[in-house]
Amino acid sequence: NKNNFWRPQDGDTTIRVVPTEDGDPFKEYWFHYNVGNHGGFLCNKKNFGEECPVCNFVKSLYNEGDAESIKMAKSLNARQRFFSPVVVRGQEENGVQVWGFGRNAYSELLGLVLNPDYGDITDADDGTDLVITYGKAPGAQFPQTNITPRRRSSSLGDTKKVTKEYLSSIPDFDSLFEKKSTTDVQGMLDEFLLGEEDAEETSTETSRYGNDKSATTSTTEASSVDQAFEELLG
Repeated sequence: NKNNFWRPQDGDTTIRVVPTEDGDPFKEYWFHYNVGNHGGFLCNKKNFGEECPVCNFVKSLYNEGDAESIKMAKSLNARQRFFSPVVVRGQEENGVQVWGFGRNAYSELLGLVLNPDYGDITDADDGTDLVITYGKAPGAQFPQTNITPRRRSSSLGDTKKVTKEYLSSIPDFDSLFEKKSTTDVQGMLDEFLLGEEDAEETSTETSRYGNDKSATTSTTEASSVDQAFEELLG
């Protein structure tokens, strides 16, 4: 459900990370992207310690060692993402949402958590709101995410009742993303590889007549996917 997720918009937005029962509000997941048109999906090996056909294929590509194989391996390799329950100030009517972010934002958050000057920034009664500044710096290719803690601590909710409601409505992270079976992942990989072979054959045929439009389209689409992923990571 996309309504469960929050993504920063250009400019400044104030949020509050909501504490979880297990004491870890920063949930780590690994995803594979660029496997056809299926979107991102959980890596069975990185997340569950199970067999992952995509990871096996990536390893074989690295073993081949040529530039084209390594390029494909990097695009298919599992990528790390973090997710936290948050309340967006000014949008409290949306309740607790899930914010997905990359390693850079995670490092900033971890630095705040370990900084004794701030204590527990997620504490429901005496935690710290965070200002998320999102956007492209002059000359930058991709947007960046900067995090600034408020100088004063505050309560998660306006009243104890509201705070309690927030704490009891944290989304179930185990159900946020569908776990695909090894068979399903193998099927998606096979479909993707067959499509790549067909595209290569078509590219070869059209290039004979000086009209290699399929190769240009494929390159453009791959670049768009990579750029979208980088923008999500901030």
